[in-house]
Amino acid sequence: MPTYPDRYQIIEEMKDRYPITWLTEMAKVERSGYYKWIKNGKTSSRKQADIVLKEHILSIHQKYKMYGYPRMKIALREKGFHVNHKKVYRLMCELGIHSIIRKKRRVWKNQMSRVFDNVLKRQFNERTENEVFVTDITYLPTKSGFLYLSAVQDLYNNEIVAWKISERNDLELVMDTLQELTAKRNVYRSIIHSDQGFQYTSIKYHQTVEQLGMIGSHSRKGNCHDNACIESFFSHFKSECLYLLHDHSADEVRQAVEEYIYFYNYQRFQKRLNHLAPIEYRHQMAA
Repeated sequence: MPTYPDRYQIIEEMKDRYPITWLTEMAKVERSGYYKWIKNGKTSSRKQADIVLKEHILSIHQKYKMYGYPRMKIALREKGFHVNHKKVYRLMCELGIHSIIRKKRRVWKNQMSRVFDNVLKRQFNERTENEVFVTDITYLPTKSGFLYLSAVQDLYNNEIVAWKISERNDLELVMDTLQELTAKRNVYRSIIHSDQGFQYTSIKYHQTVEQLGMIGSHSRKGNCHDNACIESFFSHFKSECLYLLHDHSADEVRQAVEEYIYFYNYQRFQKRLNHLAPIEYRHQMAA
């Protein structure tokens, strides 16, 4: 015989299809008991489940930015998550993500958002210092939600030159990261490459890139391999650091980012750099 919590869980899963009164009668439980179960623990469990679902949604979105909520629902189902389209739509809205296919560009003062040509064209190797910068944003799951890491990488030595963390995945995060880059490096006539996220196709970003004398470059739609280098850095960070944390509090995640980027720049040797760390390689080549 199923326990009372098991029966309540079954009722919760079927309540969108059948009346609560009928379900509680069939399960031989009181409605008051079911509602008390919801009040005492179901809400917290649902929030935790939503965090897990959001992490998978963001992971899928990083790879398939063309997915709207109908295809996202199918992708989640293939991962073993059976959720209805309304919930997928709600979670995607909370995350601020959407499909980039057949999406009308927003207009500011009769000007459409801008897309740069793909100047980089996957020519990642044999670049000089400050010649090409690549940038992107990744999500960082915490116990209380998500943080967002924006980073800029110099393809000359794979060094992470600038980075910022925010609780919001917005244009301000990108602009703050770009400002940090310009404070550290001479970016005149440098290529700055990114995907076609809404921040990077905004009028303000486009104007700033041109005012700085930089050359803007965008990946093709839905093609993460066009920005493979920064994606590779994010992957290394998550597998070598983030996923090993015991406590995913926001403060610990922020500290982990700072410590890992220092380790990556100063200590993590790379075969392409003659088995030197990025900054060590830069100093040796300048000597």
